Amino acid sequence: MKNLLKRYQFFLILLLVLAGIAVFDTGLGVKATQLSWDNLLDLLAVVPPIFILLGLLDVWVPREVMIRLTGENSGFIGVALSFLLGSFAAGPLYAAFPVAGIMLKKGSKLSNIMVFIGAWSTTKIPLLLFEATAMGWTFMLGRLILNLPVILIIGFLVEKSMPKQDLAQIYQSAESF
Repeated sequence: MKNLLKRYQFFLILLLVLAGIAVFDTGLGVKATQLSWDNLLDLLAVVPPIFILLGLLDVWVPREVMIRLTGENSGFIGVALSFLLGSFAAGPLYAAFPVAGIMLKKGSKLSNIMVFIGAWSTTKIPLLLFEATAMGWTFMLGRLILNLPVILIIGFLVEKSMPKQDLAQIYQSAESF
């Protein structure tokens, strides 16, 4: 029982906060409960398909292929593939992290993982199309041109600034994913 309480302590604290809000302001409590419920339903609609795709990626893509395409010696091809995978992805950013975990498990280079996450968060094709229609092509292209080098620089700096033992620990943790 103690382990169960420890595992869900954050959730239980949030429930107590929600109950406290409802006690002091019923209208706000109802609204907060409805928003929480809607967010939970959104999460449940996204997470199961992501995990199904992760299982397929884990089984169908051999480790050797992932290492060759996005691993240590992948060079420009690895960066470009990571960028394209992130840009063509669909779903919220929190769905990128399990995908990144599988990529790490399969031997992808950490800088390529950072490029993948950066592309997922800033250069998704639907986002770019929305920006082009809502704010104009000039804005969209300007933001994209500014984001591209920043994504690459961040990916490179994260990997190069990380001590080798920390990098090894990350890959070891990914093996248990």
